[in-house]
Amino acid sequence: MTTRFELRGRIALVTGAAGGIGAALSLALADRGCSLALADRDPAGLAATARSAAARGVAVSEHVLDLADPGAILALPEAVSARHGGLHVLVNNAGVALGGRFAEVDLSDVAWLIDINLHAVMRMTHAFLPMLTAAGPAQIVNLSSIYGIVAPAGQAAYSASKFAVRGFTEALRHEYAGTPLGVTLVHPGGVATGIARSARTPLGGDADLIAAGIAALERKLTMKPEEAARIIRAGIEARAPRVIVGADARRVALIQRLMPVRYWSLLRRAIEG
Repeated sequence: MTTRFELRGRIALVTGAAGGIGAALSLALADRGCSLALADRDPAGLAATARSAAARGVAVSEHVLDLADPGAILALPEAVSARHGGLHVLVNNAGVALGGRFAEVDLSDVAWLIDINLHAVMRMTHAFLPMLTAAGPAQIVNLSSIYGIVAPAGQAAYSASKFAVRGFTEALRHEYAGTPLGVTLVHPGGVATGIARSARTPLGGDADLIAAGIAALERKLTMKPEEAARIIRAGIEARAPRVIVGADARRVALIQRLMPVRYWSLLRRAIEG
């Protein structure tokens, strides 16, 4: 997959499009002349992104749905086809977070996270594969995380989901090697989104400690979503198999590659501090 993927005149579906990377990437794709099917459970945020994208002169449709609902995902291809007639780019961006040591978290929250971060990615991909393989050149873009390369303490469920997205995406890439369907895996680092503030936390946990932990994490989320979106868009256009977003993510990935077992001895203070 070395030929540049031309976005003008294509149709892309972006999940989690109401804010953060999803909204920024939607607008970055619109700037290239790419029509959009936007999906999110937040109707107000979704409408705001849709207005901004439409102002760039591309066709936009809004699809309000909960990605934890398998039936809603199954119905989505027909809705996208009815509005746009096809699909060339699927961006599985939506994700949620769950903080706390594994012994402290409720397993119902773990199931919620896995359903959105992993099962929805697989269900969306399975639902749209017929449209994508019929489109000629097409691209699947799955967002993992730098926590799909390293696994910090306190992020057992989140890392499990993002490592699984990585494994799923790499296997999918191998299955479609040599075909017009490309597959891109994205590992963002510290992007300034609302994921830390909206993360679920253990019931009965110390509220002050939880608040301090969220504040410490948000201080590390420094890259603007618009900058991350430009990097991801460039990766889509290049049909890159893997995109690591941010200097912090590149450093962490390098340390993990050099110290695949003992990386935590170097990273603990930087991540937990």
